[in-house]
Amino acid sequence: MAEKRPFDVLNNALNNSVLIRLKGGIEVRGTMASYDVHMNLVLENAEQLENGELKRKLGTMLLRGDNIVFISPA
Repeated sequence: MAEKRPFDVLNNALNNSVLIRLKGGIEVRGTMASYDVHMNLVLENAEQLENGELKRKLGTMLLRGDNIVFISPA
């Protein structure tokens, strides 16, 4: 299996649903629209989750890369 670089993984996540945990324990789910070299992300149709359940809809949002703990396919 070919070795993957971090940006290859992010590139494969574009236009797909992702689950993101932020510092402070906040979880957000949405469609990853874009990212940059600082790992700042734009999510569309974003939703805040609490205990895996929908808490509120957020719409389109920008997440600063230094606040992201992990990104996972949703």
